[in-house]
Amino acid sequence: MSMRLQIAFMVFLMVQAVLFGIGMVAILGTALSQSAMTLVPWMIVLTFMLSVPLSWLIAPRLQRRFWRRRGMAGDLISG
Repeated sequence: MSMRLQIAFMVFLMVQAVLFGIGMVAILGTALSQSAMTLVPWMIVLTFMLSVPLSWLIAPRLQRRFWRRRGMAGDLISG
């Protein structure tokens, strides 16, 4: 298993948790709460589908060699 895939899996869990929290606040904090029983499963599927590519894009930015190749010290994500 590649290092990028391992990091992406760990990042995936955090990204999905954040997106899930945002989705739950959006559903339960608005008038959408009337249909929460049908929206929450859809929101879970949507956050899963969004978390996969986001975590894959974030993973290499957390590796030092990514920034060494670009001649930079890092960015907001990697520190």
